[in-house]
Amino acid sequence: MVAAMCEEVQHPESQVPKAIVLSVVAAGITGIFYLVPLLFVLPDIEMLLGVANGQPIGLLFTTVTGSKAGGFCLLFLILGILFFAGVGALTAASRCTYAFARDGAIPGYRLWMKVNKKLDVPLWALALSTVVDCILGLIFFGSSAAFNSFTGVATICLSTSYCVPVLVNMIRGRKVVARSPYPLGRFGYLINGISVLWIVFAVVIFSMPVAIPVTASSMNYA
Repeated sequence: MVAAMCEEVQHPESQVPKAIVLSVVAAGITGIFYLVPLLFVLPDIEMLLGVANGQPIGLLFTTVTGSKAGGFCLLFLILGILFFAGVGALTAASRCTYAFARDGAIPGYRLWMKVNKKLDVPLWALALSTVVDCILGLIFFGSSAAFNSFTGVATICLSTSYCVPVLVNMIRGRKVVARSPYPLGRFGYLINGISVLWIVFAVVIFSMPVAIPVTASSMNYA
């Protein structure tokens, strides 16, 4: 998502890589401090799997804290994270829509490529992204399997969008990044290779069903 904001960042060749790396480091550290205590007090798995709505996170928080108030506070924290993640994802989607429209790659591109002079943002592209997101969200009310397929495809496509330029850069001998602020030197090929292999592995994992035996509802249609 950070990469989609390159055009709005000063000195993106140095600042965007910093943002990408630091976001991963920050997420890893906070994730450890958040998940490890939960794993130590994890309740019975069968009880969590038996939740009617298929979302055991609320029951998990209530059980590990011993009170509904504590469970609600932890759940509210998750909801806050989801809200800000949604804002970031929508912002990135609007910038991608604007970039496609600017290149004439989507229908009605003349409208979607317009930039609001007062707000200095592609307002129409943001509106289109918001409407599409809302429509996709409504799919969950009709079929959870179809909704999960869309979210799985989104993850696969996002990962692939990062894999392609890295792979092309390797094939071309990393000449494009030879004079970048962070050339990585002899470790460049190794790091890029690990990135490509990890993305391929992730795509395979996200394409697999979530449970065995596989049924029509649990099948991963991504």
